[in-house]
Amino acid sequence: MNISEIKDILENADIFSIDEAVKPFLSDERAGVKKLIEKAYERERKYKAELLRMDKLKEYERKYEEYEYICGIDEVGRGPLAGPVVACSVILPKDCDILYINDSKKLSEKMREELSEEIMDKAIAVGIGIESPEVIDDINILQATFSAMRQAVNGMKVRPTLLLNDAVTIPGIDIRQVPIIKGDAKSISIGAASIVAKVYRDHLMYDYAKEYPEYGFDKNKGYGSEEHIQAIKKYGPTPIHRRSFIKNFV
Repeated sequence: MNISEIKDILENADIFSIDEAVKPFLSDERAGVKKLIEKAYERERKYKAELLRMDKLKEYERKYEEYEYICGIDEVGRGPLAGPVVACSVILPKDCDILYINDSKKLSEKMREELSEEIMDKAIAVGIGIESPEVIDDINILQATFSAMRQAVNGMKVRPTLLLNDAVTIPGIDIRQVPIIKGDAKSISIGAASIVAKVYRDHLMYDYAKEYPEYGFDKNKGYGSEEHIQAIKKYGPTPIHRRSFIKNFV
């Protein structure tokens, strides 16, 4: 059997049957075959490590398993100079099998897009809340973030029985809340919410980039990159800029 055929067999082998898949080739002395076997075992190791990581990521969901609908909530967009703040709330099934969920900032854009689609498909319920730059300027970013979070929770088709929040306690909600520092990297529910919120807001900023191409919103997502700041100085603010955030540049 040539190396290309062996490669096809090992790359398509079931992750739980790697030992059986490589067995016929263990006595093959070709360097290329040995590398393929090593690669297959590395794929198995990485997969098992991810299963362990995801099991740990369900620690809080197990701790509060007596609550029927555990909801993770997170936001994105507190720091940018332009664009809205977006919050997302997610209730996942208790037997959730989505791998690679993590703090959205630790994932590639491609991975976020794929995971967001899978989360939306498998979640029991998802809520999105948005507050505009005008509201951010009017009531400040923290209160606007709380408002977006309340929108997300109140707009869900299933009412949560427990909220797992990324670090904050949201005023004005009569559901028990558990704030978790760096929760998007410690809770599968919060991590899922952070991914969906990030993807949702990024898509909004791509649309704004078409409307205001001088500011590079497709690349900076409204954050204060040097290119963005120079564009504000040259062209002035757009309707989606937060006036309270750009006082030093205008």
